[in-house]
Amino acid sequence: MTAPLVIIHGWTYTIKPWDKTVAILKEMGVEVHQLRVPGLTQPSDAVWTIDAYVAWLDQELQAIPNPIVLGHSNGGRIAMHYLAQHPNRFKKLILLNSAGVAISSTSQSLKKTAVKASAKILKPLKYIPGVRRVVYRALGSDYGRAPKNMQATLNNMLAADKDFSPRMIATPTIMLWGESDNVTSLAIGKKIADELPTATLHTFPGWGHAPYLTHPEQVADAIMAAMQESA
Repeated sequence: MTAPLVIIHGWTYTIKPWDKTVAILKEMGVEVHQLRVPGLTQPSDAVWTIDAYVAWLDQELQAIPNPIVLGHSNGGRIAMHYLAQHPNRFKKLILLNSAGVAISSTSQSLKKTAVKASAKILKPLKYIPGVRRVVYRALGSDYGRAPKNMQATLNNMLAADKDFSPRMIATPTIMLWGESDNVTSLAIGKKIADELPTATLHTFPGWGHAPYLTHPEQVADAIMAAMQESA
């Protein structure tokens, strides 16, 4: 039996796009815990810092001993900062198209593309009965208007990237990266892999930033393989 899998989603306002991938993982026998990130899929009017998210994650993990943690995009950022402050708390870290390190002058482009990526992920869901209302609320009329507190939160996340290096992380790490990701590019993945001594990087042609939506079977298989891969 594998360890429980904790999924920390990225910059999105619904976990609905993960449904098919999670269902496949559960069919494979994986115990999946999907966390709801404050300000995104858990209501919050606060402005969040990376340290506040680390404290939130610490509380969430109290009842889940020795988990394998998968962080997608901003979720990977939170997970890496958590391990920097709480070494060896995870059995393994899986990074899926993660954010968390700065490369050249990408901060502004990442800020602009984060909301666009959420829009692309969420847009097809507006046609699903029962989901339409929450999707429109999440996207806004122009698909690009995050709440003020989350605009400030995103600025805090990008600021945290500037001085962060994953070098101190000793937890075994498997990185799954889409070669067609134009939000957290493969260059970011290669930088993390170069700086993280425990990391193994796997790349996937055709995967964009949200492959759990476009390639759920492949993503589930890759996650299962990562969970079983030897450290």
